[in-house]
Amino acid sequence: MLAVIFFALMVGVALASLPAEKAEPMTRFLESLGHVTVAIIELVMRVAPIGVFCLIFSVTARFGFDLLLNLLMYMVTVVGSLALFLFLGYPLILKLVARRSPLAFFKKAEIVMLTAFSTSSSNATLPTTMRVSEEGLGLPKEICGFVLPLGATMNMNGTALFEGATVLFLAQVFGVELTIGAQLVVVLMSVVTAIGVAGIPGGSIPLLMMVAGMVGVPPEGVAIILGVDRILDMCRTVLNVTGDMVTATIVARAEGVKPTETLP
Repeated sequence: MLAVIFFALMVGVALASLPAEKAEPMTRFLESLGHVTVAIIELVMRVAPIGVFCLIFSVTARFGFDLLLNLLMYMVTVVGSLALFLFLGYPLILKLVARRSPLAFFKKAEIVMLTAFSTSSSNATLPTTMRVSEEGLGLPKEICGFVLPLGATMNMNGTALFEGATVLFLAQVFGVELTIGAQLVVVLMSVVTAIGVAGIPGGSIPLLMMVAGMVGVPPEGVAIILGVDRILDMCRTVLNVTGDMVTATIVARAEGVKPTETLP
């Protein structure tokens, strides 16, 4: 899979370096392929509740009800980590780098965070994110129009954290011992694959299975967390979308834009 990912990156670099008229046919094909993939995921998600019930029943029968307690601890760990990043990491970045009041920022971003939590989709939240960033945070339209759509596709902090924690959890469930090297691979691939995650509910699951398989963790073990993934998806989408707004604020600061709520 590393070879496939590296090749895909090189194809992207090559397409970006070609003149627009030469790269357009391949770009249109890849965009169409992306839409087809999203449509397949949506079809799978329609029947997912039945499949998840059957898979969880099978796994519970194999590992016992203790697995449910471990699953609860896993949820608390992931949600707690996301909350720590959101309410500690981002405020520090806003205060030290963007020189902006974290409290004022979060008050303006509240509607965006609620929309992200309810939709579990960075793409669905994007119009609200752009409107609040321009009108509420006072960021230039040019910066919002570039940073926010790009961030909705590539800036997936919450997804990367979720993938890494999930692979480690599944490794413990199945008794797979991960060396330090394997754990570093998990961290690296979680960050890389998060860049390519579709901004739709459950879009990270296929790539999560790929990362798990790379380090010897059974990909089918993802079924264990599918029953609670909706809640985790809502939480990590909030982190992803808020990170896009924080990034746009930093870019605006770097470009010399001084918002209303600044720090001395």
